[in-house]
Amino acid sequence: MSVCATLLMLHKPKGYVVTRRDELGRKTVYDLLPDWALQDGWVPAGRLDLDSKGLLLFSKGGGAVDALTRPGRLEKTYEVWVRGKVTPEHIAQALAGVKTPEGPCRAKSVELLGGAGPKTRLKVVLDEGKNRHIRRLFGALQDPKFQTPLKVLELKRTAVGDLALDVPSGKWRFLTPAESSRILG
Repeated sequence: MSVCATLLMLHKPKGYVVTRRDELGRKTVYDLLPDWALQDGWVPAGRLDLDSKGLLLFSKGGGAVDALTRPGRLEKTYEVWVRGKVTPEHIAQALAGVKTPEGPCRAKSVELLGGAGPKTRLKVVLDEGKNRHIRRLFGALQDPKFQTPLKVLELKRTAVGDLALDVPSGKWRFLTPAESSRILG
């Protein structure tokens, strides 16, 4: 199959690894794409861990991957459910940056969206992406009531730059030429 599009969007479900082949036999994101995606060299621009879901971009060209993953170039937006009560003080700490065993982590913005019982729903925007960044960031903060670390329960990437996730879980689509041009800017 001849594919002339430069980028495609996949809505990665939880439980899939972002790799071509997994030595542990787990499901990979390529199980969700047509066979030609692997054969023609389509590669992910960035990662989402096994327990995360949401927008994942693929490119057939290495230059596009470099442009999409360069720190500080494109903001990434997430909807995050945290176990524990996130306070204004937590948000201030997340914006200022916290130390984690793997190095410092910070968010560009954090918006409180609500909650349910002992859980808090947030919109988190990053302008850099380190391994398990949001999980480490909130794990470094303490729940004021129980004096235990906050824990990310669910994480979904909802946008990259101004490109919003608009396909159902497990589905994909090509970006339009205008979308590709805008995001690769």
